[in-house]
Amino acid sequence: MDESGGSGKPRSGTEEPAQHHAPPTTPPTETTPPEARTEPVNPEDRAPEDTTESAPPAPAAPENKPDPAPSEPATPENPAEPAPKPADTHAHAHAHTPSDEPTTQPLPTHPGDRALAHSDTGKGRPPKAPEPRGGLLMGRPFGVPVYVAPSWFLVAALITWVFGGQLDRVLPELGAARYLVSLFFAVAFYASVLVHELAHTVAALRFKLPVRRIQLQFFGGVSEIEKESDTPGREFVLAFVGPLLSLILAGIFYAAVQTVEPGTVPGVLLAGLMISNLIVAVFNLLPGLPLDGGRMLRAVVWKITGKPMTGTIAAAWVGRALAVSVLIGLPLLTQSGALGANAEDNVGMDTVMDALLAAILAAIIWTGAGNSLRMARLREHLPELRARTLTRRAVPVETDTPLSEALRRANAAGARALVVVDADGAPLSLVREAAIVGVPEHRRPWVAVSGLAQELTDGMRVSAELAGEDLLDALRASPATEYLVVEDTGEIYGVLSAADVERAFVKAMARPS
Repeated sequence: MDESGGSGKPRSGTEEPAQHHAPPTTPPTETTPPEARTEPVNPEDRAPEDTTESAPPAPAAPENKPDPAPSEPATPENPAEPAPKPADTHAHAHAHTPSDEPTTQPLPTHPGDRALAHSDTGKGRPPKAPEPRGGLLMGRPFGVPVYVAPSWFLVAALITWVFGGQLDRVLPELGAARYLVSLFFAVAFYASVLVHELAHTVAALRFKLPVRRIQLQFFGGVSEIEKESDTPGREFVLAFVGPLLSLILAGIFYAAVQTVEPGTVPGVLLAGLMISNLIVAVFNLLPGLPLDGGRMLRAVVWKITGKPMTGTIAAAWVGRALAVSVLIGLPLLTQSGALGANAEDNVGMDTVMDALLAAILAAIIWTGAGNSLRMARLREHLPELRARTLTRRAVPVETDTPLSEALRRANAAGARALVVVDADGAPLSLVREAAIVGVPEHRRPWVAVSGLAQELTDGMRVSAELAGEDLLDALRASPATEYLVVEDTGEIYGVLSAADVERAFVKAMARPS
């Protein structure tokens, strides 16, 4: 892929078009000759064009030719934000361009950042990216938000009902109070799961890996880590600390059981928490993604082969085999009486419940393994997203330059973006393509580019050297429709469109590994 993109400095409209720029699509000017159209085309009526195809610069818009039937300025209604970056998840199950469209179809804008259709509208400032949510916010230990998903309340009710029935056989004198004790057990069990997830979180933060959130849900919890470990050793440690904490909790509860009288409420609760944490630890040590044991297996294969993708493929397929084993083996194991009950007692509703539980667990493991493969493929293609190759060439224009003159200069220079500069050539703002679309042709000679521009902020200046996750991080930190791309020396390289990044992201993901 051609590495060159924009110029190293602002170009005047008299310069010749660069022959080594990133793959162009279309210039930010009219792509239909004036005589072939009478009014702006509705952007929703056009299909997106492939960002890899080249299109020659369109002729400049006439400066004084009236539009026979000018339409209302177009305002995009389907804003889009930069492509999401991937996040690692640890679940228990543990369970991220700028090519543009013709100006007859404005680039998508970020939510809340509407196109400026007239020269007298204010300069838009992009909103801050909303924090991802996942249910009821319970707190922020270590600065990481912890959410309880709505599905947790369903499983809490299920645990209360099942454990309450067991208490009725062990402590019949409790009566209806057994359900209150069962609810306490459900909350305490998920508190143990939270400790398990916090172990992953602390390890990730220790390795300088940002954690987006922790979510407690139907079958355990999920720690969403935004970056992948850079070494197999760190990957192994990051996965192992969760089951290790569960084993430690099981040991603590075992020690506590020895201090209370058997057959009492405290004794039953402590024994139940000891067994449940032991089950969580053993289950998560199974060697298949998305479980912790699968991540440990991935780290081992990664260490041996030197290829993280090979480790992911191996651990994911082991995870799928594990899902099939759970689906078939768990009901058979229960029916055989190997789990402590007589085989002749395991009939009727218990058989149905065992089969349903096995199906749910198998589905979670199988889906998680597939998601792990997709995320690995995403990371494999992320380095293809490079600011230098996705950047549009831009021409500098002063604040009082008429839009028609600015478009003429862009056509002459083979550029597809406009940067508003001061008298010394320092960039001040970016002319948004969506705003250009909203100006009818007959008004363009009297509309100054400054009225269609968005003021530059620090977050809207990105380095031409950014690529992969670093590029996505920069775009997510300061959501906008366009970004000024600069060289390390501070010289203007070009303009990067968030829509171009998004299309390149989707296209890269569509290619096989």
